[in-house]
This record gives sequence, structure tokens and C-alpha cells, in this order.
Amino acid sequence: MHPPPPAAAAAAMDFGQNSLFGYMEDLQELTIIERPVRRSLKTPEEIERLTVDEDLSDIERAVYLLSAGQDVQGTSVIANLPFLMRQNPAETLRRVLPKVREVLHVAGVEMQLTAAVSFLTILQEESVSVHTYAHSFLQVILLHLEHRDTGVSNAWLETLLSVIEVLPKETLRHEILNPLVSKAQLSQTVQSRLVSCKILGKLTNKFDAHTIKREILPLVKSLCQDVEYEVRSCMCRQLENIAQGIGTELTKSVVLPELIELSRDEGSSVRLAAFETLVNLLDVFDTGIFTPDQHLRFLEFYKKLCTLGLQQENGHNENQIPPQILEQEKKYISVRKNCAYNFPAMIVFVDPKNFHLELYSTFFCLCHDPEVPVRYTIAICFYEVSKLLNSGVYLIHKELITLLQDESLEVLDALIDHLPEILELMSTGGESSVQENKLSSLPDLIPALTAAEQRAAASLKWRTHEKLLQKYACLPHIISSDQIYYRFLQRMFTIMMTNNVLPVQKAASRTLCIFLRYNRKQEQRHEVIQKLIEQLGQGKSYWNRLRFLDTCEFIIEIFSKSFFCKYFFLPAIELTHDPVANVRMKLCYLLPKVKSTLKIPADKHLLQQLEMCVRKLLCQEKDKDVLAIVKRTVLELDRMEMSMDAFQKKFYEKDLLDQEKEREELLLMEMEQLEKEKQQNDGRPVSDKTFEKKRRDTKTPTTLPKSIPISVPGPSGTSTPSTSKEIKKSKLIRSQSFNNQAFHAKYGNLDKCASKSSTAGYTSSVSGLGKTSVISLPDDSFRTRNASSTPTSFPSNPSLPSTSRGTGNSVDPKSSGSKDTQPRKATLKSRKSNP
Repeated sequence: MHPPPPAAAAAAMDFGQNSLFGYMEDLQELTIIERPVRRSLKTPEEIERLTVDEDLSDIERAVYLLSAGQDVQGTSVIANLPFLMRQNPAETLRRVLPKVREVLHVAGVEMQLTAAVSFLTILQEESVSVHTYAHSFLQVILLHLEHRDTGVSNAWLETLLSVIEVLPKETLRHEILNPLVSKAQLSQTVQSRLVSCKILGKLTNKFDAHTIKREILPLVKSLCQDVEYEVRSCMCRQLENIAQGIGTELTKSVVLPELIELSRDEGSSVRLAAFETLVNLLDVFDTGIFTPDQHLRFLEFYKKLCTLGLQQENGHNENQIPPQILEQEKKYISVRKNCAYNFPAMIVFVDPKNFHLELYSTFFCLCHDPEVPVRYTIAICFYEVSKLLNSGVYLIHKELITLLQDESLEVLDALIDHLPEILELMSTGGESSVQENKLSSLPDLIPALTAAEQRAAASLKWRTHEKLLQKYACLPHIISSDQIYYRFLQRMFTIMMTNNVLPVQKAASRTLCIFLRYNRKQEQRHEVIQKLIEQLGQGKSYWNRLRFLDTCEFIIEIFSKSFFCKYFFLPAIELTHDPVANVRMKLCYLLPKVKSTLKIPADKHLLQQLEMCVRKLLCQEKDKDVLAIVKRTVLELDRMEMSMDAFQKKFYEKDLLDQEKEREELLLMEMEQLEKEKQQNDGRPVSDKTFEKKRRDTKTPTTLPKSIPISVPGPSGTSTPSTSKEIKKSKLIRSQSFNNQAFHAKYGNLDKCASKSSTAGYTSSVSGLGKTSVISLPDDSFRTRNASSTPTSFPSNPSLPSTSRGTGNSVDPKSSGSKDTQPRKATLKSRKSNP
């Protein structure tokens, strides 16, 4: 080995010297760090002192540790004091408590806090009588009220305030009230006077008005005029309790003058305390009984506050405004914001019947205020205003449109929190009974709703967009089915197909399903179903096919089982052949819900198709992650119990809910036929009153449940067919238009792979996917669509797809791997955690 050159050797030497000095410094630091560790180790003598004889009783051990133990041991004994009181109260009071008093004189903060908590626990557990507690513990509590540590003092004060609640009057007078006279003097510390304020506020509920007036009110007046603002503020906040103890007359003559004086105090915290106390005491002062003149002056003053600062010129440049003017404008905005917040209370003040005359112009100004915080606040209050106006809610139709069209998304976000309730009030005129829809007099509503959605979609605030789409699910019982179909359904499709935010896509999908659920024209329903299958379920983009599975999940939740089986069962399970692993994986997660829609023996052929698809996945799946999920899904499917053709107690509630969904789906079709007959007779459509009457006759609700825009699948109720004839008449003939021969031929070799499956117990029999039980529900009776006329907003197709995607609209696997083209395997794996 060649020696390093001289320069390198010198550099190495310098490095070594620097490293040596660095190591020495590190060693010194380590020595400093280790010193506390060494000190924390106990010597044999210390261990001997900490050791206690195991034969000692609990009382003896407590006395020993309080006498000769260390602080941590004494703290432990005091924390255990409630247990000792429960176990042996007499010996604890006689032997342990005197030692506790001695220790607390020199105790640290931790032991003091522990003692305050233990004394309070003993009081709450009622381990001893009130008399014994006052004799044994009260003096200890009073002694430590003025501890130099504020936290300790407050802890003892909280304990004392709880003790005051249970002590008799005589004990309170002699032990607490009489000493308080000297403790509240100016010669005492600020802490002592603060404690006196809180004690006085508590004592007023324990004495009669005469005693309060003679012994307590003089102290209260003195503390209200204290030289320290903290004391004045503290006493001011206790005046509410004092007023409740002395009654209305004394409050007006004694407390009210003090409050008025404190409201002019130089200290801002004192003025705030006085204002809050005055507000809390309004009921005591009988302020609800105004003379007409007082009522008018109060109302006019409120109106002026609502427009405070708006009369000034706003065309100036903010950079040229003096800072004091800007600060004043901020205060004006705050005042108008608070006026908007209290607007519902002012409606109660003037009576809703007088709203149009007294407050409408003010409400108009608040809704058109130039500042966003003011409009945001009135948008939050809009629902409360609507409820208060009741039948007069039509007066604020235009303001609803104004806020829906507001340029600030914050205002829109505040308004849509209660948008379904607001629209329902406006559609019924604030009355609970179902009437003709009154929104027909508001032609600007639908354009305002669509414009609001487009503004939310164009912004970066996707949560507002998602919330708005969820709230739009209320529209089926607000506007007509045709209006939804032509103005909202296509937009939901567009969002599902083009939006890049998954929660927004799912919200649009769920709302679209609800629109479909309550659509009253069979032709339109079939067009929507066809579009869902063709553009999502059979779409070239794997992202669209994933959204189709989301839609299937919503359909299972919202529609009847028969509806799903008729239209979506086969297109859904056909995705077991999808070329993208993420789609197959998501379908596997959905399969238990898919199977739950089947009823045996009516759906025996669908169960066989499901079994074949699952077996193919077990035999041919190449992706290890998908295969693992398939195996878990098979075990879950095998444990599932299936429905059959008679009621069973286990599924009773679910079956009634599903039956109710079927009955309402049938009712929608019956109403469609009724509308056609009515139009043929006199050219007029069937009114909502007729539909409501029909619904009552069939005991089926038509309005959406209140929570359906968020999570509830549909109307629930208990209703059963009246006779077997009605059951038979209402049964639906499920569509079997798929080609069984072609389907079986396609999967004819799957039985050969069954033995290769690593999951035991899975058979090809009808019950191979689970146990069976018996249920009888009316089948779907959806009629065949007449394709002679189709709306222009949807593509026309002579037949509704109900077979597999491979036999209908073939898709090139090479172009099915991504939103546009086939992605790399790594791209697919990245989405598996979020199927």
C-alpha cells in the first residue's frame, strides 16, 4: 500500500485532531447528561427509608408515610384519602386527617391540588355527614383559599363553592359570611378580594332577602367600586346570581344602578362584564313589556344599526383612507353582522304578521349588504327566518334567489346547509299539509340553482360543490319530474363523467339515483338506465366503470331488490371480466351487497351467473391482490343467508322496507298511466293532489325522507298486501332477455377449474354461496319501454341493455385500462387502496 501524499497526511492529521477535540466535547456532554440519572438512583439507605412494613394496616401505613415518608408518598396517601374514608371513616378522621393538616402547611403545589380534589370527592361520595364534614374539613379548605399559587387557590375555591351548597345556614353565617366582611376590605390582597366576590355570588342563594340586603349587599357595593378592575369585573359577573336571590324590586333599586355605573367603567373587561350581565337579566327587568313608544324607538334604533356605515361614500381608494377611518368601518361591519345574527329575534319582537311592513326593507338591505360577513350571517339565519314567517315565507322568495346568486361561495355554502328545508317551506307556503306547489310563482329558482352549482363547480372549493349536490337530492318533492329530467339529470351525468374530485362524483351519482327513483315517466327512467349502463358500465374509461359500481351500490340502497336485479345485476357482475384490476377488485367488495338482492327460487338463474363469475375469478385471476380479496369475498358469500318466497322473522324489517320500495315504484308507473289517460280526456296533467290521494289510498309515501340526501335509502314503513290476488296482480315479470345459451357457452369450461380453487366448501349448487331462508315479496312489474319517442337529451336505443357487456357493446381491452388509454401496472396498484 502506498503512503498518502504529504498534503493528504496533513489533512488527515488535522481531521484526527479536530475529531479528537469533538469526541472530548461529546464525552463531556454525555457526562453532564448522565449525572441526573446517577442522582436518580437510590442508595441502599434511601431504599431502606422508602420501604414500608407489609404487615401494617392501611391506616397505620398512611400515618407512617405522612410522618416519615417523602413528598411523593404523602401525595399518594392524600389521593387515597377517599378510599380510607369509605373503608374506616372514624379512624381516618382521628389518625390520618390530623397528619394531613400538618403536611399541607408545608406541602407543594402537587400535594395541595391532590388534597383539594380528595376533599371534594369525599363530599360528593357522602362518606360522612354534613356536620362531620364541616367540623373536620371546612377549616382546612378555608385556610388554603389564599394560597400564593393561583391554581391551588382556585382549586380550593371550587371545593368550597361545592361545600356551600350543602352546609346549613348557621354554619355558613359563622364560618364563611362573618369572616368575609374582613376578607373583602381594600386592605386585603387582590386574590383575597377576588375570592370574596365569588363566595358572595354563591351565598345569595342560601339566605333570605332581608339577610342579603343587610349583610351581603353592602359588601357587593364595596367590591363593585374596588380600585382594581379585576375585582370590579369579577363582582359584576356575580350580580346575576345576586339578582336571582334578592328578587325584582331589590334588583331594580340596588343592582341595576351598579350595573349602569359599571357599564361606563374605564376598563373594557368591566364594561363587557356589565353588558353581558345586563343581557342575562333582561327577563328580571320585565323588558318584554314595552310601551308603544318604547317599542317603536327600539325598532328604529335596530334599523339604523343595520345600515350603519352604508351612507358614507365607498368610491375612495383604501390606500388613501386614514387608519382610524378603516378601523371605524370594520366596527360598522361588525355591528351590521351582529344585527344580521339577531334578525330572527327581531321578527319575534315585531310579530311575523308585521314583517312586511316593519322589517322587510331591513332584511333586503342585509341580503344586499356590500360586505361578505354580513351576507354570510344572514344566509345562516335564512332558515330560521323562513320558519318564523310560516305562511308569509313567499315574501322572501326574491332574497333566496339573491343569496343563491351571490358572488361569494361562502354565502352560498352557508345558505345550502338548510336548503332542503327552506325549499320545502317555500313549496308548501309554510304549511304542513300538502298543497299545490307554490314555487311555480318563482320562475327564477331553477336557473338560480343551476347557476349556483356551476359556480361551485368552477371554483376550487369542492366541498361546497359536494354539499350542494347532496342537497339537490331534495328536488323531487320540490319541483316537477320533467324539470329535474331536463335541467338537472344531464348535469349529474356530466359531473360523473368529467369531474376529477371523487367525493363530488359520488355525490352526483347518489343524487342522480334519487332523481331516477322518483322520476314519474317510465320512458325517461329507461333512458337514464340505458345511459348508466352504456356510458359508465360499458365505458372505455376504467374510471367510469368504477363510478358505475358506485352507482350500483347507491341503487341497491335506494331502489327495491327487484329493480336492481332487473336492470343492473348482469351489467354489474359482467365487470368480473374487466381488464383493469382495480375494477375487478371494487366489484369483489360489492358482491355481498349484489347477492343480497337475490330471492330464491325466482332469481335462481342470476345466482348461477354470480357463481360462475366468482368461480372464474378464483380460477383465472392473475393479480395477487385481487385474488386475495376474491378469496375473502367467497368466504363472506358462503356465510350469507338468502331470501326466499315467504316471510321470515330474521328479515322482516328489511323485507317490509323492500316491499314498500316496490309498491312505490309501482305507484309511479300507475300514476304515469293515469296522467296519460287524463291528458287524453281533457288535456290536463294530473295534479299533485291526485297523486297524493292515490298515495294515501295505497298507504305509500311519496315525499323523500328528511335525511335522504345524505344517507337514508328511501321511505320506510310497514305495509303488506291485502289479499293474495293483489300480490299476484302486482308481481313483476323480471327481464330475462339475456342469452342463457351464449352465456353458458362462454363459461362452459369453468367447472373444470372448480377443483383448482384454493377455497374449500364452495360448490356450484344454488345454495353453494350461502344458506337459504324464506321470504315472499311482490316482484317488480316494470313494463316494457315504448321506444317510439325519446327525449333529445339522451341517446335513443331500441332496447334496454340487460345482458353482459361482451354480448352487447364490445370494448377493446387495450383501450379499457385507463381513463383514456391502458395504464401501466404500477398506476393500477396505486388505486387499490381506494377502490
